[in-house]
Amino acid sequence: MGLRSRLSPGANDLPTLALTQDLDAAARLRTAIGRLSRRLRTTAAARDAGLTPTAISLLLNVARSGPMRMSELADSEGINPTMLSRAIAGMVQDGLLERTSDEGDRRAAWVKATASGRRLAERMRRERTGAVDQALAELSEDERQRIERALPALEALAEELRGKRP
Repeated sequence: MGLRSRLSPGANDLPTLALTQDLDAAARLRTAIGRLSRRLRTTAAARDAGLTPTAISLLLNVARSGPMRMSELADSEGINPTMLSRAIAGMVQDGLLERTSDEGDRRAAWVKATASGRRLAERMRRERTGAVDQALAELSEDERQRIERALPALEALAEELRGKRP
């Protein structure tokens, strides 16, 4: 089937073609990012610690951002406060996070990574970076250079999507 026959019939096929190509590229990019994310999500360190994907994300976020309000963390992670409280409670029990009440507002709570939590987060980051480095080494020089040149655009895309959940 030709490209034209895949387009909806009409007097102005060019905008439809461009939109189809843009949607195809967006879908391919979303799929590739999803695969990369799933393949890098769980590391040996995270498995050893028994962390769920949610706990991994929470720990990395708090370790990277520093102390933060629970409400801010819930917004950042896109999860409801009840689910967040349960996950945080387990991580507090495991000694990875510390939860404290807000001095000015007793209804609010803060969370921060413990020394053990920061060490685990750093180990997970190193394992992920090592996995990406090894995979990049298996690609051709041209493929590595194309990925490197695409990094600024991918970083800009990540910022554009910040806070915009589907």
